[in-house]
Amino acid sequence: MTPAEILNTHKLKRTSCREGILEVVMNSGHALSENEIRESLTSNYDRTTFYRSFKTLEENNILHKIVVDNQLVKYALHHSITRKQEHAHFYCSICKMVKCLDNIPIQKYALPDGFSDNETEVIIKGTCPTCKNQNK
Repeated sequence: MTPAEILNTHKLKRTSCREGILEVVMNSGHALSENEIRESLTSNYDRTTFYRSFKTLEENNILHKIVVDNQLVKYALHHSITRKQEHAHFYCSICKMVKCLDNIPIQKYALPDGFSDNETEVIIKGTCPTCKNQNK
């Protein structure tokens, strides 16, 4: 899908900022932070325009928020867009890259009686192949 098709499917107005954000995220091989996305945009948008566009995409389940810890949040396309099942993420503690691990589905955990889950996230922390090879 193109950014325009994604916005049309979600009945959202097509703006150059929204399309730019989607283009950056779609062309990246891994999850990105808000700053990484903003710095990769070809056009310069003021902070308010960028933030509102970004939040609209997140609120409409177009962007998926990946919380690594209380200091680091990354974003990727939501699984409803990619048509992939919910999956684990890998966080490289050296280069701070977050990668979707599409081949590792999130399992359903048996919770004690009376408990119900809303969401399950799995983040595997370690060293990516690039950093591992550089540290040999």
